[in-house]
Amino acid sequence: MDSPSLDFDVVSPGAIRDGRATDAYFAHTEETLRHADRNPHVVAEVTADQFPTGEFELLAGVKDAAALLEGHDVDVDAIPEGTLFDGGPVLRIEGDYLAFARLETSLLGFLSHASGCATAALECRRAAPDSTVLSFGARHVHPAATAMVERSALLGGFDGFSHVAAGELLGREASGTMPHALLICFGRGQQEAAWQAFDEATPESVPRIALCDTYSDEKDEAIRAVEALGDRLSGIRLDTTGSRRGDFRHIIREVKWELDARGLDDVDVFLSGGLGPASLRELRDVADGFGVGGYVSNADPVDFALDIVEVDGEPVSKRGKLSGAKSVYRTADGAHHVGLRDRDGPEDAESLLEPVLRDGELVAEFSIDDAAERALADADRTGFGDE
Repeated sequence: MDSPSLDFDVVSPGAIRDGRATDAYFAHTEETLRHADRNPHVVAEVTADQFPTGEFELLAGVKDAAALLEGHDVDVDAIPEGTLFDGGPVLRIEGDYLAFARLETSLLGFLSHASGCATAALECRRAAPDSTVLSFGARHVHPAATAMVERSALLGGFDGFSHVAAGELLGREASGTMPHALLICFGRGQQEAAWQAFDEATPESVPRIALCDTYSDEKDEAIRAVEALGDRLSGIRLDTTGSRRGDFRHIIREVKWELDARGLDDVDVFLSGGLGPASLRELRDVADGFGVGGYVSNADPVDFALDIVEVDGEPVSKRGKLSGAKSVYRTADGAHHVGLRDRDGPEDAESLLEPVLRDGELVAEFSIDDAAERALADADRTGFGDE
C-alpha cells in the first residue's frame, strides 16, 4: 500500500481570490449584514499613520492588491508603488462594503509585508548607491513568499536576486554562483578542483565568482582561486561567518592587496552573510558588491490598517482615526500633506493617489523598473537613508 503523501501548508491563490483567506470575523460580519439586509456604500482607507510623521516607508504590494480587488465592483485609488509615504492613506476603496469585506485580511497582508521588505531594500541601496546589491534572503521565508521578497528587493533598488522560481514568475534571471556545500563536497584541500569543475560545468553566461573562505584564510583561498582560474576568474565572494571575521574590513583590504599585487585589480570582491545598511556603508569603498539576506526578507511588515471613513456619503471613523475620504500630497520640499478629498490641496503640491480600478476594471499599469526609479528619486527628494 502506498503511504499517504504530505502536502505543503500553502493557502492557494484560489482561496485568496475567493475571500476564504480571511479572518473569521469578516465571515461573521458578512453573514450578519446579509441577515440584516444591510450593505452600505462606503469609503475605506489603508493607512499606517494618520498624520505625516517624517519617518518614511516605501510602498509595495499594490500590484497584488489590485489583482485581489480586480473584478469586484469597487473603485480603487492608490499611491504608486515605489513611493515613499509617511502618513495618510496609501490606498482607498469605494463601493458597497460587502463587495470587498472578506478581502481585507489578504489586502493588508499584500501591502504590509511587501512594503516592509521594500523599505529595508531601499535602506540598503541608499547605504551603497554605487555597488552591486543582490537579494539573498529567500531561504529565510516561506517558499510561497519568495517572489514577493525578490520583487520588493528590486523595487527598493536591488540589482538582482537569487531565487530561481521567483525569477521565472517575475521574468528575471536569478543570480548566484556557488555555496560552501560545493567546496565541502570536494573536500578539504580540494578547493581548486571545485572551482575548476564549476568553471567547466557552468554556462559562460554565469560569472566565475569563487567562494574563498571555506577551509582556510580568505587571503590564501583568494590567491589559490586566482592561480586556479587565471583570467577566467571575474570575482571572489567572502561569506565568512561573523564569529570568524575579526576585522572584516581589514581582511578585505588584504585580499584586494594580494589581487592587485598579481595584476588582478579588476577581480571584483563580493561580500555576503548577515549584512545590512550599517555594514554596507562601512564596506562599500573596499567591496564591489553585496548579497543581502535577512535584513530584507526578515523585515518587519508595515503596520497597515483598513478603516471605513465614510458611509453613504457621511464622514465616520472609529476612535483614534480620521473621518472622511482623504487625499495625500507631496510638496516641493519632499514633505507629505493629508487633507480631505473635497478640499483644495497645498499650492504647487503633487496629488499622490492615482486610479487603480474603476468598477472593478484595472486602469493602472505596473512596472518594477518604473517603481524602482520612483523609489530612488523619492529617496533623493525626501533624504531617505541619508547619514
